Amino acid sequence: MSDHPTRRQVIKGAAAVGAAVAGASALAACGDDSGDTLTERQQTLFIAGFQWGPPPNWNPLSPTAAWTTAGDQMQLVYETLFGFDLLDSSLKPQLATKLTENPDSFVVALQPDAKWHDGKPVTADDVVYTFELAKRIKTVHWSSAWEYLDSVTKTDDKTVTFKLSATRPNPGMTKTNLCKTYVLPSHLWKDYESKNPNIIEFLNDKPVGSGPYKLDSYNAQQLVFVRYDDYWGKGVRGKLPAPKKIVHPIFKDNAAGNLAFERGEVDIMQQFTPEIWKMWQEKKLPVGTWFPETPFHLPGSMPMLTLNTTKPGLNNPKVRRALAHMIDYSRIAETAMSRYSVPANASLILPSDSEKKFWDESEIKGSNGWKYDPAKAAEILEKELGAKKGSDGIYTLGDGTKLGPWTVQTPNGWTDWQAAVNIVVENFKAAGVDVKVNFPEANTVTPAVQNGNYDLALFYIGASTDSSTPWARFRDVLDIRGTNAIGQSSFYNYGRFNDSRVAPLLDTAAKATGDAQVAPLKELDKIYREGPPMIALMYRPLDFYEFNQTVWTGFPTAKNPKAPPTFRGAGIAWLYEISPK
Repeated sequence: MSDHPTRRQVIKGAAAVGAAVAGASALAACGDDSGDTLTERQQTLFIAGFQWGPPPNWNPLSPTAAWTTAGDQMQLVYETLFGFDLLDSSLKPQLATKLTENPDSFVVALQPDAKWHDGKPVTADDVVYTFELAKRIKTVHWSSAWEYLDSVTKTDDKTVTFKLSATRPNPGMTKTNLCKTYVLPSHLWKDYESKNPNIIEFLNDKPVGSGPYKLDSYNAQQLVFVRYDDYWGKGVRGKLPAPKKIVHPIFKDNAAGNLAFERGEVDIMQQFTPEIWKMWQEKKLPVGTWFPETPFHLPGSMPMLTLNTTKPGLNNPKVRRALAHMIDYSRIAETAMSRYSVPANASLILPSDSEKKFWDESEIKGSNGWKYDPAKAAEILEKELGAKKGSDGIYTLGDGTKLGPWTVQTPNGWTDWQAAVNIVVENFKAAGVDVKVNFPEANTVTPAVQNGNYDLALFYIGASTDSSTPWARFRDVLDIRGTNAIGQSSFYNYGRFNDSRVAPLLDTAAKATGDAQVAPLKELDKIYREGPPMIALMYRPLDFYEFNQTVWTGFPTAKNPKAPPTFRGAGIAWLYEISPK
């Protein structure tokens, strides 16, 4: 399953991609740029795990555009200024060539030859328009960039100056926004805006970007992108991406996608595959991951059980701590995550080398933390909150608040997350919480969580490993600033947690560099543990990077790290490294 994904809808599973592959293979042979004769299948890359239904639109502004929230396919068409490299935490040039950091500003130099698909040059006007648009329309998902900026201005046609906020400077988050904001062609979007008062709902079904691919077609069965052979980036990289066509079949669930992958009908994908090592160890298939052994993937994100702190019962921090003690984290790691994760801890810090200096073992593992301990959960509820179980086995607090009925949801088809939710629900019921499970379609879950229209949900927080973590993880879980009221879309703090201690600590950490960030982030971690508005259930790869070399070969690995194992940011480089067999 995907990091930013929207998942699942129609189609009849592997049969559809099988038919697509058969059709591609049956086409007449045609020549590639090197003069070799290749079949259509050898020039078509099949990908999976990002799209689980046809996008409702192709508008980068829309919070419900499936391909936008995934991000991964979007950069085939639109591009960001820089791409984050997971391997060394560097910023790789995309539409920009250079970043100059000053104490109060960032100066970005643009690629001199960058062009839109309609042939017009990419200029500073486009960058300024893209950021200013999100300043005017607060529901655009990169509008949070303006929490840390005072202005974005054109210096000349190929130079843009980002002035950091005088009151809330945050170099890390600003770098992240330079890597995550897709630049739009202002000469087109100004016209779109004038004709579409509600520009966020604009269909944009013929997107014009600056990237190496263009949208060819889409329907309930698949999305098709074709290489743009006049792509400006050929002059920078010295070549075009290897696949002439990229096809994303739409599967009904992980199982259908995994079957197609095992058959070699999907070349590379980003979705949960249980015990993938058996494909090469037992079935001897030409399948691989970044690492050939445990944990197989690089950790990079932290899916969270998000609790709506505006709901009765869930608004009590002691109840939330009790819930945290009810969850069997080891079982989730072993079964739901298929050993791709260690058991989750009572912290917003990843247990990785890159975040090691923020890790406080005594606090996280000590009495202030939590672990699977139903007896401790009962002690909190009964001794601290005066709770008693009724004849139905469900707790009612001393103030009369009953623990439930609540619903825990996560998107249908996300089999690893569904398995984790089922474990949580089983644990909660056994402990005395009235809770049921619901697996709606992803395009239903996403707005519900963003709008606060839910009880509990297993969902992504926005922050994954990038230039701003772990700071951004604390912002995404704890910071009420920039979070809209219930009923309005918000892109972080989905639980609407509010604590006056958070803002000054976050601001101190934002301005700090190096070891100076450690103390305020450790203090924020303590606040998190007092009554967690979100509970980490697992550690997950930034992307499940899984490839089948039946048709294509040369995918980077830890032994051959030509590109990071992601489908976003600098990860797009692997499209230039692969080749057909």
